[in-house]
Amino acid sequence: MATNGRFRNIVVAFDGSRDSEKAVQVACSISAKYGSRVTIVHVYRSPSTVFAPGPGMPVPDFGDLEQAAEETAKGILTRGLDLALKSGVKARGELMESSSAVEAVVTFSSQDKADLIVVGTRGMTGFKKLVLGSVSTGVVSHATCPVLVVR
Repeated sequence: MATNGRFRNIVVAFDGSRDSEKAVQVACSISAKYGSRVTIVHVYRSPSTVFAPGPGMPVPDFGDLEQAAEETAKGILTRGLDLALKSGVKARGELMESSSAVEAVVTFSSQDKADLIVVGTRGMTGFKKLVLGSVSTGVVSHATCPVLVVR
């Protein structure tokens, strides 16, 4: 945890949305003040997780789709890292495949001993009318460290 109010290890959930871009900028601003380490985390979903074959149905080969999803995710993570660099912070990146962005961010942050998680209010989901996005709400509810939600 943060000692003396200083955040030493910040995790930023980044999905490429405008709000997550703002989250990176705020995390970098905090990092500049406290000399914090910043890790930008991008979670993507494997195309095969949305397919549930019925009894007797063959399981299709998702190889090309899996590769395309991973390449797209790498590009999004690179954008987040570039934003941090433009803010004067050399962040590290963490790419994760999971069916639950909330679980992946919370688990990673706990294992990485994060002092702070920074998330945007709304991401790329179809629920943009909600006051707080489903991922940010889930992270706030389940994180073991402070969470800063950026609008």
